[in-house]
Amino acid sequence: MELHTERLCLRPYTNDLAERVAELAGDEAVAATTFVPHPYTLEVAEDWIALHKDWIEKGAAYPLAMILKESNELVGTMTLRVDEKHHKGELAYWVGKPYWNLGYATEAAIRVVDFGFEELELNRIWSAAITSNPGSTKVMQKAGLSYEGTLKQDIYHWGEYKDIDVYGRIKNVG
Repeated sequence: MELHTERLCLRPYTNDLAERVAELAGDEAVAATTFVPHPYTLEVAEDWIALHKDWIEKGAAYPLAMILKESNELVGTMTLRVDEKHHKGELAYWVGKPYWNLGYATEAAIRVVDFGFEELELNRIWSAAITSNPGSTKVMQKAGLSYEGTLKQDIYHWGEYKDIDVYGRIKNVG
């Protein structure tokens, strides 16, 4: 399974990407603004990648490597977690700090949202971001998700309770 955008190939992870995952996801700046665990070691990356084949085969989740077509570099992850019973999916992602503010997450999110609605026939796709991460909020908005609310002090992250902004979209509704 591969999805393509103008600049990206979105494809399942392979073991050879584990070191780069640990490097990018292990950056404290990435962990500070996302739900990515910290520290993020090579072992954590390998264990995570080992789960993907089963998830994809079962249709439970589609964790896709965001690979630059031009250079074959891993820039981040775009995942769609599927709740089959309720016909909905959760969009989750992170981008390595060297690739921030270049539009890769938006490009990938738009493609994966389309995949969720068109190919998986989901009824709803939602996503959440720590309120202090406006970059992530912009990605969700550009992918067609609308603000639905803020969950006050919803997570305990790095020693403090943080608010989460939730965005969503219903199939065939803007």
